[in-house]
Amino acid sequence: MSKVKVLLVDDHGLVREGIKMILEKERHFEVVGEATDGRKALAALQKVTADVILMDISMPNLNGFEAIFQIKRSYPDAKILVLTVHTNEEYVYKSLKAGALGYLVKDSAVSELVGAVRAVAEGKPYLSPSISKAVVDRLTHPGEMAKEDSPLERLTPREREILQLIGEGKNYQQIADILNISYKTVENHRAHIVEKLGVRERAQIVRYAIDMGLVSEDSMVNLEKTNSEKNKGGKIEK
Repeated sequence: MSKVKVLLVDDHGLVREGIKMILEKERHFEVVGEATDGRKALAALQKVTADVILMDISMPNLNGFEAIFQIKRSYPDAKILVLTVHTNEEYVYKSLKAGALGYLVKDSAVSELVGAVRAVAEGKPYLSPSISKAVVDRLTHPGEMAKEDSPLERLTPREREILQLIGEGKNYQQIADILNISYKTVENHRAHIVEKLGVRERAQIVRYAIDMGLVSEDSMVNLEKTNSEKNKGGKIEK
């Protein structure tokens, strides 16, 4: 019997190492690659073939939601299992809507992790038992889901990427370098984000990114610190 090949995607090295040890104790699993964010996961998939992509949600540069969406767009048959600390039903909904086949919380037992990876490898959906019935009900009523789409759905994939990077405190030149686009293109995308979301200042953009789960609450603290330093004599990028 061939081994199930797993790609680990998590920005915490200790977490990846722990999961790798757990899976490789089982003779039916093999970790074929690791990535620290969604963008690097996409790059890794050009080099390795994975039966299951085990992915966190909260990651820098490209979060799990966007990574799932982009992976499924490029690799429609990819089987993705989310492994995260988030139990909020909105995270579950967004992950499965993006294309994940399973959702597992990080406080699960080792046996549950092994079972979830095996199920997803076989093409079977998997949800942690702790996930509420409300999530399942929501996912089984697509008409109701469509009515509840957030303003984030109005953004293109590129605009959502830039929204996250702005939320993380990156300036326009840094974003341009990361995405390999021009500074002017970043400005244009920002203008579209502002128009579609009805936000104006960077602080509002950061707050929106936090509320949508794209970046952590620390981003607002970092922004306030940066603005305080720049107010002493520098130009603040809107």
